[in-house]
Amino acid sequence: MRIVLLGPPGAGKGTQAQVIAGQLGVPAISTGDIFRANVSGQTELGLKAKVYMDAGDLVPDEITVAMVKDRLAEPDAEGGFLLDGFPRTIPQAEQLRGSLEELGQRLDRVVELVVDEEELVRRLSGRRMLVDGEWVQRDDDKPETVRRRLEVYREQTAPLSGFYDGEGLLSRIDAIGSVDEVTARVMTALGRSPQPGQPSDS
Repeated sequence: MRIVLLGPPGAGKGTQAQVIAGQLGVPAISTGDIFRANVSGQTELGLKAKVYMDAGDLVPDEITVAMVKDRLAEPDAEGGFLLDGFPRTIPQAEQLRGSLEELGQRLDRVVELVVDEEELVRRLSGRRMLVDGEWVQRDDDKPETVRRRLEVYREQTAPLSGFYDGEGLLSRIDAIGSVDEVTARVMTALGRSPQPGQPSDS
Protein backbone atom coordinates (compact mmCIF):
# COMPACT_ATOMS: atom_id res chain seq x y z
CA MET A 1 0.00 0.00 0.00
CA ARG A 2 1.06 3.59 -0.66
CA ILE A 3 0.06 5.79 2.25
CA VAL A 4 0.51 9.37 3.46
CA LEU A 5 0.23 9.92 7.22
CA LEU A 6 -1.04 13.35 8.32
CA GLY A 7 -1.43 14.85 11.78
CA PRO A 8 -0.45 17.84 13.89
CA PRO A 9 2.57 17.98 16.23
CA GLY A 10 1.91 15.70 19.19
CA ALA A 11 -0.54 13.40 17.38
CA GLY A 12 1.89 10.47 17.50
CA LYS A 13 2.75 10.36 13.79
CA GLY A 14 6.34 9.20 14.27
CA THR A 15 5.35 6.29 16.50
CA GLN A 16 2.40 5.22 14.34
CA ALA A 17 4.44 5.52 11.14
CA GLN A 18 6.93 2.92 12.36
CA VAL A 19 4.29 0.54 13.75
CA ILE A 20 1.93 0.73 10.75
CA ALA A 21 4.74 0.44 8.20
CA GLY A 22 5.99 -2.61 10.09
CA GLN A 23 2.58 -4.26 10.01
CA LEU A 24 2.17 -3.52 6.29
CA GLY A 25 5.73 -4.57 5.44
CA VAL A 26 6.59 -1.28 3.72
CA PRO A 27 9.26 1.34 4.51
CA ALA A 28 8.35 4.33 6.67
CA ILE A 29 9.82 7.33 4.86
CA SER A 30 10.25 10.71 6.53
CA THR A 31 11.47 13.86 4.81
CA GLY A 32 13.96 14.33 7.65
CA ASP A 33 15.60 11.01 6.80
CA ILE A 34 15.60 11.86 3.09
CA PHE A 35 17.26 15.23 3.69
CA ARG A 36 19.90 13.74 5.96
CA ALA A 37 20.70 10.95 3.49
CA ASN A 38 21.06 13.36 0.56
CA VAL A 39 23.11 15.92 2.46
CA SER A 40 25.45 13.36 4.08
CA GLY A 41 25.76 11.49 0.78
CA GLN A 42 26.54 14.78 -0.98
CA THR A 43 24.12 14.01 -3.79
CA GLU A 44 23.40 16.71 -6.35
CA LEU A 45 20.05 17.42 -4.69
CA GLY A 46 21.63 17.27 -1.24
CA LEU A 47 24.22 19.89 -2.17
CA LYS A 48 21.51 22.14 -3.55
CA ALA A 49 19.39 21.71 -0.42
CA LYS A 50 22.36 22.40 1.86
CA VAL A 51 22.82 25.88 0.38
CA TYR A 52 19.29 26.82 1.52
CA MET A 53 19.58 25.01 4.85
CA ASP A 54 22.89 26.68 5.70
CA ALA A 55 21.30 30.06 4.99
CA GLY A 56 18.37 29.23 7.27
CA ASP A 57 15.95 29.26 4.33
CA LEU A 58 13.27 26.73 3.43
CA VAL A 59 14.33 24.25 0.76
CA PRO A 60 12.26 24.92 -2.40
CA ASP A 61 9.48 22.47 -3.14
CA GLU A 62 11.03 21.32 -6.41
CA ILE A 63 14.16 20.10 -4.60
CA THR A 64 12.19 18.44 -1.80
CA VAL A 65 9.82 16.73 -4.24
CA ALA A 66 12.73 15.53 -6.39
CA MET A 67 14.36 13.98 -3.31
CA VAL A 68 11.11 12.26 -2.35
CA LYS A 69 10.61 10.98 -5.91
CA ASP A 70 14.15 9.50 -5.94
CA ARG A 71 13.46 7.78 -2.61
CA LEU A 72 10.14 6.35 -3.79
CA ALA A 73 11.87 4.93 -6.87
CA GLU A 74 14.22 2.79 -4.75
CA PRO A 75 13.63 -1.00 -4.75
CA ASP A 76 12.35 -1.26 -1.17
CA ALA A 77 9.46 1.11 -1.99
CA GLU A 78 8.29 -0.75 -5.08
CA GLY A 79 5.68 -2.67 -3.11
CA GLY A 80 4.48 0.38 -1.17
CA PHE A 81 5.52 2.98 1.37
CA LEU A 82 4.32 5.16 4.20
CA LEU A 83 5.18 8.87 3.90
CA ASP A 84 5.51 10.76 7.19
CA GLY A 85 5.99 14.54 7.09
CA PHE A 86 5.36 14.96 3.38
CA PRO A 87 3.50 16.54 1.72
CA ARG A 88 3.06 19.59 3.97
CA THR A 89 1.22 21.85 1.55
CA ILE A 90 -1.27 21.45 -1.31
CA PRO A 91 1.32 22.42 -3.96
CA GLN A 92 3.58 19.65 -2.60
CA ALA A 93 0.64 17.23 -2.73
CA GLU A 94 -0.01 18.11 -6.36
CA GLN A 95 3.66 17.63 -7.22
CA LEU A 96 3.72 14.31 -5.35
CA ARG A 97 0.76 13.12 -7.40
CA GLY A 98 2.61 14.03 -10.60
CA SER A 99 5.79 12.29 -9.44
CA LEU A 100 3.88 9.12 -8.60
CA GLU A 101 2.17 9.17 -11.99
CA GLU A 102 5.61 9.31 -13.62
CA LEU A 103 6.52 6.21 -11.60
CA GLY A 104 3.29 4.51 -12.63
CA GLN A 105 1.95 4.69 -9.08
CA ARG A 106 -0.79 6.38 -7.07
CA LEU A 107 -1.67 6.82 -3.41
CA ASP A 108 -3.99 4.21 -1.90
CA ARG A 109 -4.94 6.06 1.27
CA VAL A 110 -4.22 9.19 3.31
CA VAL A 111 -4.59 8.72 7.07
CA GLU A 112 -5.10 11.76 9.27
CA LEU A 113 -4.55 11.38 13.02
CA VAL A 114 -7.07 13.60 14.80
CA VAL A 115 -6.45 14.93 18.32
CA ASP A 116 -8.18 17.79 20.17
CA GLU A 117 -5.95 20.88 20.36
CA GLU A 118 -6.03 21.09 24.15
CA GLU A 119 -4.86 17.48 24.34
CA LEU A 120 -2.03 18.28 21.92
CA VAL A 121 -0.94 21.23 24.07
CA ARG A 122 -1.08 19.01 27.17
CA ARG A 123 0.99 16.28 25.51
CA LEU A 124 3.65 18.58 24.07
CA SER A 125 3.99 20.99 26.97
CA GLY A 126 4.28 18.04 29.35
CA ARG A 127 7.51 16.80 27.75
CA ARG A 128 10.74 17.27 29.69
CA MET A 129 14.42 16.62 29.04
CA LEU A 130 17.24 15.93 31.46
CA VAL A 131 19.82 18.73 31.73
CA ASP A 132 22.61 18.60 34.32
CA GLY A 133 20.59 16.15 36.40
CA GLU A 134 17.40 18.24 36.29
CA TRP A 135 14.26 17.74 34.22
CA VAL A 136 13.53 20.95 32.30
CA GLN A 137 11.06 22.01 29.64
CA ARG A 138 12.36 22.70 26.15
CA ASP A 139 11.65 26.19 24.82
CA ASP A 140 9.74 24.78 21.84
CA ASP A 141 7.51 22.76 24.19
CA LYS A 142 6.25 25.75 26.20
CA PRO A 143 2.45 26.14 25.88
CA GLU A 144 2.61 29.42 23.96
CA THR A 145 5.17 27.98 21.53
CA VAL A 146 3.15 24.80 21.10
CA ARG A 147 0.04 26.83 20.23
CA ARG A 148 2.03 28.75 17.62
CA ARG A 149 3.27 25.48 16.09
CA LEU A 150 -0.31 24.25 15.92
CA GLU A 151 -1.39 27.53 14.32
CA VAL A 152 1.27 27.11 11.63
CA TYR A 153 0.06 23.54 11.07
CA ARG A 154 -3.55 24.73 10.66
CA GLU A 155 -2.48 27.38 8.14
CA GLN A 156 -0.10 25.30 6.03
CA THR A 157 -0.84 21.62 6.42
CA ALA A 158 -4.42 21.20 7.63
CA PRO A 159 -5.82 22.19 4.17
CA LEU A 160 -4.39 18.88 2.91
CA SER A 161 -7.22 17.17 4.78
CA GLY A 162 -9.80 18.78 2.50
CA PHE A 163 -7.63 18.25 -0.58
CA TYR A 164 -7.33 14.51 -0.05
CA ASP A 165 -10.93 14.19 1.15
CA GLY A 166 -11.97 15.66 -2.18
CA GLU A 167 -9.97 12.94 -3.93
CA GLY A 168 -11.72 10.24 -1.89
CA LEU A 169 -8.47 9.15 -0.25
CA LEU A 170 -8.85 10.45 3.32
CA SER A 171 -9.51 8.45 6.49
CA ARG A 172 -9.70 10.46 9.74
CA ILE A 173 -8.62 8.45 12.77
CA ASP A 174 -9.23 9.26 16.44
CA ALA A 175 -5.67 9.31 17.82
CA ILE A 176 -6.65 9.36 21.50
CA GLY A 177 -5.80 6.12 23.29
CA SER A 178 -2.91 3.71 23.55
CA VAL A 179 -0.52 3.14 20.65
CA ASP A 180 -2.09 -0.27 20.04
CA GLU A 181 -5.62 1.14 20.04
CA VAL A 182 -4.78 3.85 17.52
CA THR A 183 -2.87 1.38 15.34
CA ALA A 184 -5.89 -0.94 15.32
CA ARG A 185 -8.13 1.90 14.14
CA VAL A 186 -5.71 2.76 11.36
CA MET A 187 -5.37 -0.83 10.18
CA THR A 188 -9.14 -1.22 10.15
CA ALA A 189 -9.45 1.96 8.04
CA LEU A 190 -6.90 0.48 5.64
CA GLY A 191 -8.98 -2.66 5.31
CA ARG A 192 -6.40 -4.76 7.12
CA SER A 193 -6.84 -6.82 10.26
CA PRO A 194 -4.70 -5.71 13.20
CA GLN A 195 -1.92 -8.20 13.83
CA PRO A 196 -2.08 -10.43 16.93
CA GLY A 197 -1.74 -8.39 20.06
CA GLN A 198 -3.48 -5.41 18.50
CA PRO A 199 -6.88 -4.75 20.13
CA SER A 200 -9.88 -3.97 17.98
CA ASP A 201 -12.34 -1.13 18.59
CA SER A 202 -15.34 -3.42 18.93
